[in-house]
Amino acid sequence: MKLTSALLFVLIVLCASSCVTTKQLTYLQPDKSGADTLALLKKRQEPYRLQINDLLSIRVKAALDQETVGIFNPIDDANPNATGEERLYYDGFVVNDHGNIRIPTLGEVNVLGYTVDEVREMIESRLLKDYFKDEANIFITVKLAGIRYTINGEINNPGSNIIYRDQVSIMEAIANSGDITVTGDRKDVVIIRQYPAGQKVHHIDLTKLEAMNSPYYYIKPNDLILINPLPEKSWGTGTTGLQSLTTVMSIIAAISTTLLLITRL
Repeated sequence: MKLTSALLFVLIVLCASSCVTTKQLTYLQPDKSGADTLALLKKRQEPYRLQINDLLSIRVKAALDQETVGIFNPIDDANPNATGEERLYYDGFVVNDHGNIRIPTLGEVNVLGYTVDEVREMIESRLLKDYFKDEANIFITVKLAGIRYTINGEINNPGSNIIYRDQVSIMEAIANSGDITVTGDRKDVVIIRQYPAGQKVHHIDLTKLEAMNSPYYYIKPNDLILINPLPEKSWGTGTTGLQSLTTVMSIIAAISTTLLLITRL
């Protein structure tokens, strides 16, 4: 009986410790100290600076001289049946290994490390200097052709995705991929980010409201997001109280049966 009681106690402790708690599953929990959360969330995010392999959408419009405008805009004849992301692939401007994009007539333009606003001002300045007069009233749009990211691990829909927005938070990226599973570690989400000098690994705790202040809260193009499993997954006792209780009862039944058989021998 003492052995059975000891085993029962151990199993109950294991059951309690193996459950995934609500605190582990809840996103963006406020600081219990009562800090001013409004002030916390006002931190400005730094503008994104272009990297190699980024895809840009550039359009030129003008009130006058439409013939010259047509020189700089894509003709859409590379693949007339392409739509959506595929059209951007044919019509967009890819930042090559040297940090340049190739624009008709303008030729190679270095954009590595610049923001999209800085690229727009650079192109506008060159066009006004060499191709248009001030009265043409040119209007140039430079945008990232969506934000592509890859997410793997404990996520319901892993894989590569693209969101056509100028700014995307990691919460939006996770929601777009079906949310983190019950056994996913929300306290230590890994982000592998591209930089001119190479890749860097960052971590963010999505269970804390302070995560919205992190420089990694907003994803960048070509981010790799990894959701690691919680230890509870490998223990195999269940992620909820009911699952753990069922496992424990099964083990207790098996042990009791074994002990009865032993005592009868």
